[in-house]
Amino acid sequence: MSISVILAHPDAHSFNHAIARAAAARIEDNGHRVCFHDLYQEQFDPLLFGPEIPKEASLPTAIAHHCEQIATAQGIVIVHPNWWGQPPAILKGWVDRVIRPGVAYEFLEGDCGEGVPRGLLKARAAIVFNTSNTEAQREREVFGDPLETIWKNCIFGLCGVAEFQRRMFTVVVTSTDRQRQAWLDEVRQLVDQTFPPLR
Repeated sequence: MSISVILAHPDAHSFNHAIARAAAARIEDNGHRVCFHDLYQEQFDPLLFGPEIPKEASLPTAIAHHCEQIATAQGIVIVHPNWWGQPPAILKGWVDRVIRPGVAYEFLEGDCGEGVPRGLLKARAAIVFNTSNTEAQREREVFGDPLETIWKNCIFGLCGVAEFQRRMFTVVVTSTDRQRQAWLDEVRQLVDQTFPPLR
């Protein structure tokens, strides 16, 4: 299978990078092909301008490449920190520009955009790995865990990805090396469960 791995963290020494490396390596160990994108390293431009919005718009080469890869991916892994209950702006811009009509979803005939679209993504499964410095209980009780809603319902559920898993690692800022190694083991285990070795 072809698995897209999308990483959004500006610090190359971050735990997010360690997560992405561990996930990508395990996917390859399991015999799958990885399409890896470090959005900050690529200097992905998150700005969506009006001429790019229509379904039939002519897209910049880099955006068209991202669209082609995500449209044909059989699995997706997203790695990013929890910043104010949201993905970093660069990843939100990636969603705006790449998870677009005709690529990730379409409206049925006679629907002008007011209805529920049909998902087009071929990926059967998606995993989102997040890091946070908020305790899990506080995240749920005070903030309502907005990242779960964003990725599960607003993006992957709408775009036709049936199987969704998400793992939040917290509290990162006070974590030990031993704790982080255990978390990376969890990353590998979840990859094995979702994208098992090819037979």
